Amino acid sequence: MARRPAPPSSSPASTAKAGRNAPPTKKPPGKSSNRTTRGEAPRVDVREWASGIRLSAFSVIMLSLVVLGAWVLVPTLGTFIDQRQKIAALEHSVQVSEDEIAALAAERDRWNDPAYITTQARERLYYVKPGEVVFLIDNDLDPAALPREQKPVSDTLEERPADWMPQLLRTLVSTGLSDTATVAR
Repeated sequence: MARRPAPPSSSPASTAKAGRNAPPTKKPPGKSSNRTTRGEAPRVDVREWASGIRLSAFSVIMLSLVVLGAWVLVPTLGTFIDQRQKIAALEHSVQVSEDEIAALAAERDRWNDPAYITTQARERLYYVKPGEVVFLIDNDLDPAALPREQKPVSDTLEERPADWMPQLLRTLVSTGLSDTATVAR
């Protein structure tokens, strides 16, 4: 099979080959044929580059084997990564379950202790032993948390210019946030 001749090029490699027998050509000053106007990298002639590629039968077979191997291994690799993620999630789930089992076993051991059972019965259910007296304290708040005493109500009527909506909102909020409830008598 005959090979096509390469198209003429202005690359340094082709001028070096042709320059052995040909006289040097003059270039305009300040301009380079293989550089762009902004001083970037030299231009590559795609046709010259493509014509320089030589593919033998061995190269084609090896390239096709590489493509076939990638086509076969990429889905397998994706499945492998997916399975590793699932395994990691399941191992984490097993670790959480083991921690819960350990916590429940510790709680079971506490409930086997008679002193713990007695303490829980006293605190949660208010059980007492025969002959004991239980004192329940209703108002055990700090004095700083107790509501302040209100000023006595005056007999004279005073009119203050105030908007009723913010006052209502403040009353509702302070009622909702109070620690103790008072009973009207």
